[in-house]
Amino acid sequence: MVQAINLKKGMVFSQDGKLIRVLKANHHKPGKGNTVMQMDLRNVESGAVVHKTMRPTEKVDLVDITKKKAQYLYSEGDTYTFMDTETYEQYEVSGDQLGDDKLYLIPNIEIQLEFANGSKLLGVELPSTVVMKVAQTEPGIKGATVTGSGKPATMETGLVVQVPDFITEGEDLVINTDGGVYKSRAEGNK
Repeated sequence: MVQAINLKKGMVFSQDGKLIRVLKANHHKPGKGNTVMQMDLRNVESGAVVHKTMRPTEKVDLVDITKKKAQYLYSEGDTYTFMDTETYEQYEVSGDQLGDDKLYLIPNIEIQLEFANGSKLLGVELPSTVVMKVAQTEPGIKGATVTGSGKPATMETGLVVQVPDFITEGEDLVINTDGGVYKSRAEGNK
């Protein structure tokens, strides 16, 4: 058992027979009254996301998570296929289970498969950054600097990221997977 105040992004707990993943957890102190934990939670099976408020002392059962190295292979419809890099066993994960993480999946990317209690596939853990190609953006502005206001760019997976004005279509960019934030141009792009 763990108190709600100790829940962090990525943790999984069991509640009413359902596996719940913490997407966001904030400790909130209103002007009057007691502190609360405001959290965005995703039901692992259905993919449904809810905003929930809990008392900091409320207890939940954490689920034991094991991880296996894997590689993303391909998607077919709303099913994403991964391969364990040691056993070559393939696993399928639904788009609902992946949520927004599917926007960071490019072929052959190395990820971690997450299993609850050693057997039930929960989803994936992405690397901290990924390199993606800009599929569409407004033309680059010559002489633009990093400090400009920026512009939206659609990446090869459909992810939309705010980028500096000097970025052009076809460039490879390093994107932070925690929030989809532009980090830099990829090496060899400058």
